[in-house]
Amino acid sequence: MIVNNLSLKSVSVCMATYNGEKYIFEQLKSILNSDKITEVIISDDGSTDKTKNIIESFKDKRIKIIEGPKKGLIKNFENSIKNATGKFIFLSDQDDVWLDNKVDIMLEKLCKYDLVCSDCFVTNKDLEVTTQSFFKLNKSKKGIFKNIVKNSYLGCCIGFNQKLVKDILPFPEKIGMHDWWIGLVAELKYSTLFLEEKLIYFRRHSNTNSITACESNFSISRKIKWRLTIAYSLLKKILF
Repeated sequence: MIVNNLSLKSVSVCMATYNGEKYIFEQLKSILNSDKITEVIISDDGSTDKTKNIIESFKDKRIKIIEGPKKGLIKNFENSIKNATGKFIFLSDQDDVWLDNKVDIMLEKLCKYDLVCSDCFVTNKDLEVTTQSFFKLNKSKKGIFKNIVKNSYLGCCIGFNQKLVKDILPFPEKIGMHDWWIGLVAELKYSTLFLEEKLIYFRRHSNTNSITACESNFSISRKIKWRLTIAYSLLKKILF
């Protein structure tokens, strides 16, 4: 009964694209399979390949393509989220694949929690599973200090209530990654859940935009700066 009631409420999928022609069709097809999705907000950051043509080929009225700010991945996701109108917001990368039951399971949990982050299968470019559980690989769990040190909130696995938007946007400058900030703000001010069920195939390949589940090439000094910035931004949330 809970899921049936939730299905009457609007669900936005927020995606940021840039030159994603290789995998975007497969990802969008998996998302649009769900009749619970009412809109897919795609902020395209100036793709020069066939990404937009592939998106438009779906001819699905739920898809809304908007022009990105051309300031990188984090600002591109911010642009998508601020244009979402759904009661619930799901984040999506341009190159993964959703399992058929993802939306139903997430919505049921979002009836009780403000933000839900599911587990996922980590795969190679051909969707061959390389790691059975991102949670186990990453040692994902709740905790403000734990998640400042190492982020557990994988954006492509996150769904949250629209009411969070007023607290997560605009994203602070130089925070490293948007999902890191969203998860920490949710822990600070709302209720969160790490859902053990694996609901997407999280594809890793040579053109991946994020370093999650990959070896990081960033310097120690940059990593420290990111953590100091995000800790300071959270402190401002508490005080002001």
